[in-house]
Amino acid sequence: MATVSLAGVVDGVPGYGSVEAMLAAHPQVEVVSLSLPPVPRFAVAAAALKAGRHVMLEKPPGATFSEVVVLDGMARAAGVTLFATWHSRRTAGVAAAKAWLSGRVVTGGRIDWREDVRHWHPGQDWVFEPGGMGVFDPGINALAILTEILPGPLHVVSAELEVPENRQTPIAAEIAFSGGITAGFDWRGIGPPVWDIVLEVEGGARMALRRGGRVFEVDGVAVPCGEVAAYPALYAAMAGLVRAGRSEVDLAPLMLVADAMMLGRRGTVEAFEF
Repeated sequence: MATVSLAGVVDGVPGYGSVEAMLAAHPQVEVVSLSLPPVPRFAVAAAALKAGRHVMLEKPPGATFSEVVVLDGMARAAGVTLFATWHSRRTAGVAAAKAWLSGRVVTGGRIDWREDVRHWHPGQDWVFEPGGMGVFDPGINALAILTEILPGPLHVVSAELEVPENRQTPIAAEIAFSGGITAGFDWRGIGPPVWDIVLEVEGGARMALRRGGRVFEVDGVAVPCGEVAAYPALYAAMAGLVRAGRSEVDLAPLMLVADAMMLGRRGTVEAFEF
């Protein structure tokens, strides 16, 4: 155990003034897993890759699409593994939904992703700063599932972004995708959390992933999928990638967020305070 801080140390725990110093002092550490906010993450990930360590990135993998592409190139040049993880893809119903959709034609669908930022990020102003992604911080979980289970390509057609007058990133968003799929993200805590994806296919059948992918339904009937521990599955996948000498850097969910931010029509809403 060790800490990296410019402000202080923890009694009894080795403390370092930089990530580089910590890595140099602990050569036995082969893999670094990063879950810090996206804006400072690039520098830490780059330092770890330069030190020859394998790197696992929690979602979102970076503050921008291009910086993760740079990290991918660094990992390849260093001969180490870079794993951009999407924990929502590891929930129990996702694999079953993907299998059910295989060979079917999706004709439309709706994502509803609503939760309370005060519950999940209490007092964390960085989520509303540039690079913090605002409501796309949770919304990207839905997009990770959608891009995993859809049998065909997807792109953003239009977006409406609601940005508090005292913040820089949206607190709510409405997005239209190709193929008749729409999404509504809202971080204002209106009612209990809702994490639903509903898709219709040719012939009229409908599937749903609810509770963030934990529950899979076909025509309103739950399909048993068992239980999956998402994070142990991610760490096992990382171990497998390291053993195989491979990287896995799927940026499709991040690309959709970037497109929504570029295409989105911004509207100003009332100020938000924690």
